[in-house]
Amino acid sequence: MVEAPVRARPRGRATPLADGTALHESTVHESTVHESTGRVRVGRISVRALRVAFLSVTALVMLIPLYLLVIGAFKSQQDILQHPFSPTLQRFTGQYLVRALHNPDFNVVQGYAVTILFVVLVNALSIALAGPVSYVIGRGKGARYQFLLLFFVAGTFIPSQVLVIPVVYTLKALSLMGTIRGFVLFETSLTLPFSIFLYASYIRTLPVEIDEAAALDGAGRIRTFWRVILPLMRPVIATMVVLNTISIWNDFVNPQIILGPGSGLYTVTTGIYAAVGQYSTDYTVVFPTLLLAIAPVLVFFIFMQRYIVGGLTAGATKG
Repeated sequence: MVEAPVRARPRGRATPLADGTALHESTVHESTVHESTGRVRVGRISVRALRVAFLSVTALVMLIPLYLLVIGAFKSQQDILQHPFSPTLQRFTGQYLVRALHNPDFNVVQGYAVTILFVVLVNALSIALAGPVSYVIGRGKGARYQFLLLFFVAGTFIPSQVLVIPVVYTLKALSLMGTIRGFVLFETSLTLPFSIFLYASYIRTLPVEIDEAAALDGAGRIRTFWRVILPLMRPVIATMVVLNTISIWNDFVNPQIILGPGSGLYTVTTGIYAAVGQYSTDYTVVFPTLLLAIAPVLVFFIFMQRYIVGGLTAGATKG
């Protein structure tokens, strides 16, 4: 006797409908899952679209002034006023940039040299001071080292403009007002809080066995830092050098007040201010001079931006 095949019944209880058919719970569950998946997918697309829209608007806000500055540096006064957004390539000329380079009110090349000197001195002094301090904090154990780190981090929340007035009185008392030494010391002090925080966080990701191996080879704490730990900190040091360089290059308030016109030392920003102040409505002077001021640091940032992200994330991926 051949038995009839048994049909597989859907699991779950059947819910009777008005037309006499039955709707099983498994069907309802599958439908609910599909609807939930669809909502999640739509939600992800919406978030992505909002993110793209926000970044696009932000990029336009940042790029439009830069675009106007670049094309305005090669245009005449009439073209800038009548067609500010039009490239007008056929009427582009480099004579205004040449004239800005030979501006009698400000020597651009000398401004580059003075600013680069400050960049080198501040970065070197910042590494020499923040490095050992970060090593002590990063390798220290106990609440006092954590408090010391928080003490330095608190300095990042104090605007540099708030410190200008007390710093001026301090530098005057030390006879450092209007000098390169006074300005370099002040700029270096501004870089220390974030540098110490970043260096200490990075050092904590380095294995302690490195220090122990150096100690077995007869190296003391000081030699271990300078010969072993510091070379391993190159990614995070590169990050701080890039950030400090951009900050020093763009700084206007501090060199304008601490150095002052009487010192005869002009950074790029203070020199540009002195050069275009009396020509504020002559855009054939303003735009080329501003372009010459931002061009070096803009190129520097384009080539060095990968070190910023790499240094900031290195501490999270090492160890």
